[in-house]
Amino acid sequence: MPNIKIFAGNSHPELAQRIAQRLGTEPSKVVLKKFANQETCVEIGESVRGEDVYILQSGCGEVNDHLMEMLIMIHACKIASAERVTAVIPCYPYARQDKKDKSRAPISAKLVANMLSVAGADHIITMDLHASQIQGFFDIPVDNLYAEPAVLKWIKENIENWRECVIVSPDAGGAKRVVSIADRLNVNFALIHKERAVANEVQRMTLVGDVDNKAAIIVDDLADTCGTVVKAAEKLKEAGAKAVYAVMTHGVFSGPALERVMGSCIEAIVVSNTIPQHEKIAVCPKIQAIDVSSIIGEAIRRTHNGESVSYLFGNVPL
Repeated sequence: MPNIKIFAGNSHPELAQRIAQRLGTEPSKVVLKKFANQETCVEIGESVRGEDVYILQSGCGEVNDHLMEMLIMIHACKIASAERVTAVIPCYPYARQDKKDKSRAPISAKLVANMLSVAGADHIITMDLHASQIQGFFDIPVDNLYAEPAVLKWIKENIENWRECVIVSPDAGGAKRVVSIADRLNVNFALIHKERAVANEVQRMTLVGDVDNKAAIIVDDLADTCGTVVKAAEKLKEAGAKAVYAVMTHGVFSGPALERVMGSCIEAIVVSNTIPQHEKIAVCPKIQAIDVSSIIGEAIRRTHNGESVSYLFGNVPL
């Protein structure tokens, strides 16, 4: 494809390779290293003058290093006269810090948006933002892609009697996402209300809805320490669910997450590959990964050609 350059940061080179493959090209040359004093060094290895540049970096692993890497790459391409620089961020960093939920709390997601804009990004492509309002933190176009079509495809292909299942939201915040999936599958949904004492620790849960003798599918945007999802699965089993599955877009799996999942009653936890999963799958066979490179690759192709991206909100490209 002419006039298109795809640069990969260190966070997820495998996804960049898959996307480039789909577009019939190779990831462009870039050297990413650290100086002796731990400063990030970026060397763009080929001309980007007048080109349409896409820089892929996911907010995972060493988040701060990867964020800095991306900002420097955007800046390097911008001052090397790139026509347009698009930041492709499958998992947006600091997305959960999107509001002042207590006194003196920072809105770090807004700060990241400002940094990306100041570095020189002209356009953002991301997937399943924790809160859709993050798009409003930018004054440049943001395409928030959805993993929902890929999730629907997985449910239909992998769950027997999926027409009898119940889609469950583990908290009130994810109700909209769950209702959308339940409507498209034409099945019932349930909701779990939780109360937190401190961040990342759930205190009490209440189930609203009927899951008796049905397969329950917990749907959320992020699997981090997995405390919520494991407790939700236990609650669903108590309420008579015959099998519990979990489907999350971003599988962070930090801290004791993998041990919790292995020791839980969840049959399978399905995540997308917006974050690398190979090592986690080797440790925890309950994890399954859905490939979203086709969705992101198609979004890049359509953006490059000036076509509409809205088709991808409801369909998985072939």
